[in-house]
Formats: sequence, C-alpha cells, structure tokens
Amino acid sequence: MNLSNTGSNVTADVYRDTLNTSITKNVFTVVLSISIVYVNSTLVHTFTRHQIFNTNPRYILYIHLVINDIILLIMFTLLQVLSYILFTLNVTFCIILLMIAIFSNVNNPLTLAVMAVECYIAICFPLSHPQICTIKKTYAVITVIWMLSTLSILPDLFVVLATESNEFFHSKVFCLRENIFKNPILNTKRDVTNIMFLVIVWFTLFYTYFRILFAAQAASANAKKARNTVMLHGFQLLLCMLSYLFFFIIDGLTSLFPKGVLIIRYLVALLVQILPRLISPMVYGLRDKMFRRYLIRYTMFYTTKAKIQPH
Repeated sequence: MNLSNTGSNVTADVYRDTLNTSITKNVFTVVLSISIVYVNSTLVHTFTRHQIFNTNPRYILYIHLVINDIILLIMFTLLQVLSYILFTLNVTFCIILLMIAIFSNVNNPLTLAVMAVECYIAICFPLSHPQICTIKKTYAVITVIWMLSTLSILPDLFVVLATESNEFFHSKVFCLRENIFKNPILNTKRDVTNIMFLVIVWFTLFYTYFRILFAAQAASANAKKARNTVMLHGFQLLLCMLSYLFFFIIDGLTSLFPKGVLIIRYLVALLVQILPRLISPMVYGLRDKMFRRYLIRYTMFYTTKAKIQPH
C-alpha cells in the first residue's frame, strides 16, 4: 500500500508483497518488537519491585518514557501485522488504535524535555533539587503531559465525529492517520502543533545541555554524566522527529527508487518507530549504576529460580 500526502489530498495506490516477503517482514518486526518490549517490561518490573526507584523523580520519568515506548511498539506491530493480514480495518477500531499511538507519540518528546530539566536542576541547583523535584510534582507533570497529548488529538476526533457519516465509521480503510483525519484544516493544525511542541522541546534540551556543559567544566563526574544523558535525549528526540517527516521521506526515496516502494516504506517505518525505542533501555537501564545493579540482581534471581524449578 503506497500512500502519499499531497497537502489536502491523500492518494492511494495499492501494492502487495508476495506471501514469503510478507511473512519475512512480519516475523522480523514481531521478533524485534517482542525483544524490545521484553527488555522494557523487565525494566518496568524492576522499577515496581524496588521502593528506591519509586521515590526518585528521575526514575519515575524514565519509566513513564519506557511505558510509552512499549505502547508505541505494540501499536506499531499490531497495525503492521493487521495491515498484512486484513489489509483494511474497521474505521472505529482504527481510530482507537491511532488515538492510543498518537497519545504515546506526543508524550515521548515532552517526557524527554522534562527529564532534561530534572537533570539540569539536579546539577545546577543540587540543594534545591529535593524541594523542586518532588514525587507529587513529578506525577503532576506526567498528568500535564497526558493532558497536552490528549488536547493535541481530541479536536481531530471531534471534527471527524461532526463531519463524517455513520457509514464512514462502519466502513473499512487502510489504517493511517491521513485516511481517518482527512480534513485539510486538521493537517495544518497537526503540523502547527508538532512544530510548537518540537520548538519547545528542542529549546529546553539546548538550554539544559549548555547549562550542564558549563557546570561540567568544574570536572564534576555527575555533571558530565548528566551532559551525556541530555545528549542521548537529543539523539532520541531527533529519531522521534522522523515520524513527523515520514511521508516526506517516503515520497523522496520513492521518487528516486520507484520500484522499491514497499521495502522503502518498511525500512523507514522500522527506522522511525523501532530504532528510537532501542535507546530508552540504554539511558538508565544500562548506563545508570544503581538501576543496572538491581536489574542484574533481578535477572540472576529469576535465572537461578528457573534452573532449580523441578521439571
């Protein structure tokens, strides 16, 4: 299926993979996604089992990011597999899946910005950090993030409910946002919202990075680690931004390699949806000494327990 976004119009040309190619693509996507979801779920389980993480705003924000990654991976994999098996989905069911995916997609960059601010406060205002970054305030910020993501997509849903007929919601479409929210005004509103969020997030990351960079010149190991963490957040955000350029990338590569439209769409989807999810376990799950210590302890405990279980 090749969909190209041309302003207010969305045109669709149908292309289908061979059976073997479809199976190969889906098996690879499912195995890769399950692997990442398993690792992230292990991180979430480690977080919930140890009170030391539940009382630290940094880890609460990190796990919020990881949970959003899990949701996005599940939605991406489900939509891809269903698109190959059923090709088209009921509009109402498609809207539900898209809404969940969009919520998580908007949450991620906002969470990255808040995590960068927390690093900045911890390094530049260490004495005030316990008063500023409390558990209550952390959950309040997470609530605000969800409210912003909800407000970014609810108007689109209301427009569709007000303008489309009942038959549309019982029909079937290839499940993409552009096939559901077709009003040209919604495309403009989506672009403006994305740009606004990204400008705010990038400004936050740059500001906190350079402030931490100056603090790191004092040869503080914590400051240098925080600086590297913000850099990872920036790289992760850069990958997340690719989702906003998805159709431009597809159209550009397809114009250069018109016979490779299917593989281009598949590889770009992997790059945009899965690669950013690979970074989250690295930021704290592997780089953070305390989290890594508890994660290894958890892994060893269950590995040992599995070995001594009677067969």
